[in-house]
Amino acid sequence: MTLNPAIKLAPAQTGEADKTEVDAPLDVTRLLTTITDNLVGMLYRCRVDAIWTMEYVSEGCHKLTGYRPAELVFNTRVSYDQITLPEDRDDVSRTIHAALESNTSFEVEYRIRRADGRACWVLERGVGIRSEDGRLAWIEGYIQDISERMAANEMLREAVRRYSSIFEHATEGIFQTTLEGRYLNANPALARIYGHVSADALIDHLQDISRQLYVQPERRTAFVRLMQEHGVVRNFESEVYRVDGSVIWISENARAVRNADGSVQFFEGTVIDITERRQHEAALEYQANHDSLTGLPNRSLLRDRIEQAIAKAQRDAMRVAVVFVDLDHFKLINDSLGHHVGDRLLLEVADRLMTCVRSHDTVARQGGDEFVLVLTEQHDADETLAIVKRLLDVVSQPWLHNGQEYGLGCSIGISCYPRDGDGPDALLRCADVAMYKAKTSGRNTYHAYTPELNQAINERLELQNNLRHALEREEFRFYYQPRVDVASGRIIGAEALIRWDCPVKGLIPPDHFISIAEETGLIIPIGQWILQEACRQNRAWQRAGLPSISVSVNLSPIQFRHAGLVQSVADALQQAQLDPAWLELELTESFVMHDAERINVAMQSLKALGVDIAVDDFGTGYSSLSYLKRFPVDRLKVDKSFVRDIDSDPDDAAIVRAIITLGHALGLKVVAEGVETHAHLAFLQQHGCDELQGYLFSRPVPAAEMEALLRGTAASAGQCIAQRIE
Repeated sequence: MTLNPAIKLAPAQTGEADKTEVDAPLDVTRLLTTITDNLVGMLYRCRVDAIWTMEYVSEGCHKLTGYRPAELVFNTRVSYDQITLPEDRDDVSRTIHAALESNTSFEVEYRIRRADGRACWVLERGVGIRSEDGRLAWIEGYIQDISERMAANEMLREAVRRYSSIFEHATEGIFQTTLEGRYLNANPALARIYGHVSADALIDHLQDISRQLYVQPERRTAFVRLMQEHGVVRNFESEVYRVDGSVIWISENARAVRNADGSVQFFEGTVIDITERRQHEAALEYQANHDSLTGLPNRSLLRDRIEQAIAKAQRDAMRVAVVFVDLDHFKLINDSLGHHVGDRLLLEVADRLMTCVRSHDTVARQGGDEFVLVLTEQHDADETLAIVKRLLDVVSQPWLHNGQEYGLGCSIGISCYPRDGDGPDALLRCADVAMYKAKTSGRNTYHAYTPELNQAINERLELQNNLRHALEREEFRFYYQPRVDVASGRIIGAEALIRWDCPVKGLIPPDHFISIAEETGLIIPIGQWILQEACRQNRAWQRAGLPSISVSVNLSPIQFRHAGLVQSVADALQQAQLDPAWLELELTESFVMHDAERINVAMQSLKALGVDIAVDDFGTGYSSLSYLKRFPVDRLKVDKSFVRDIDSDPDDAAIVRAIITLGHALGLKVVAEGVETHAHLAFLQQHGCDELQGYLFSRPVPAAEMEALLRGTAASAGQCIAQRIE
């Protein structure tokens, strides 16, 4: 029932008011009429009967209910009880009757149905009126529209419900702490992260965050200092103890909550467990700096070790020796007995070399069967030669494998700081030249670098001179290696690979001349030609009606640092009239992480053109997730050195899985290079790799053969993957 009884006092008489003097008596009737008619709401008087018959309603009735006063008074058109929503009538009736029986005023909120059909909330206040004989006869009161307030209250309640739900069910830990280091509030997720059974248990246990939580208590000091200086902390990573004493890594984002006077009231923020990510990152960083087979420093870390050794030698007025070791006849053993035997031999040699050096020296694997030793704190040449002779003796000891004895030997080249160079490149180059001399001198011997050993350098200069004219003589050739989509088996891209068709030396692969081009600055015009030719060829394929694919172009670090790179890319796209979406630029991981901040700015400029960006050789450089997640990268290309043994080497398999997981977590496509066997294919399919590239599908081929692949007139590069999927 609609408890909305409304009583109307007799309507005030209207008419034009006479002009009166300022001190004329107050017209109370007119005043009450004016107030009544202009109230935002409805004054009423109703009978205490079954349907709350209205005897009077004010002019506010029409705005409130949509009905004219004459339509409600004495139920002429509709009774007020009828426009009260049926589901609210009983509650309203009970409230009013209880007040009347106790001889008190009442206040009740409920909903009515307006004349236009719209429901609205109203607040009714009233009091019972008795007749002269003492009988309870009427109710007089006031009804107003509270729809806006009810809507606001509902929004507030919904916001509270939402916040409570988020707080209770969030996967991230949420906290509030005092400045002194106690928890004020925590959600269940934070309790789970720290190993507590509940948030209350966490709050009760952790009374001193700096000492009980952080493995390094000074981290809390650093946290508070950042809060005081900036009011926020972002990606604040620390090692913390769980309640069982185990250690995990967390990342915190938090802010200072201040009082009206600006003083800090408490800290609040979120916590995520980044232990798995840190472990993946550590594995990737270790792999970036160490050889996957021997665990020795690789060439990336080697350069750093040489630089450190030179710096120390400068301070101490000492010498540094760089010793280049190349195994003799390793290829014969590797090819005849197999790679697995060759790998065991390399492990054996690595162990032997380690026995010949001191703890502050370095043994690194340069690649293949080449090792480099960095001997620090050398006083003179005799001290260095004593170590080198021991190396020859130890390495040349017979190697026993499966009951078979194999003779070993090595050729050693030596360079020395400061005599032969003042940087890693010069010392490595000189040691390499000296090693080559030792090899040509009969092997299993050593040779120190001398200026007379410059024949190799002269040959390099000859190659450099020929390279200067290669572009104008149109001696460069383009080859393309297809990139295949795992899901569909279709060719969706191709990597553009340059070859030099030298009239003197024949077809030269890029690793033999790109470094020369970089050193001489020729990489800039050559790189521009590569971009233009790749865009031109891709657009030509599109105009020929072939399926649209993305063509990838490798960017040299020298080329990337050039101020005109972005304009060069834009010009190449414009000249070819190629949509930027069909061009991808590749950068090696080690270069990307070398100068991350500046490179990120350049990447953003390239990305603004609309091209895709890929990180090549991923896993071999200095990857850091804190940078990688901020780069505008579209693809990670897993280096083929990891793919080669994924079906036999658990470490390689784990690293590839980690890279795929990492790439997908960052929203990136993952491409595996060097896919050569069906076992590689099966592994990569199973673990969700997006795209593949390798000899299993196609070797790098000239443009005409690539066109044939796209036309389908040759065996589809994706045929084997399609069959596998089927």
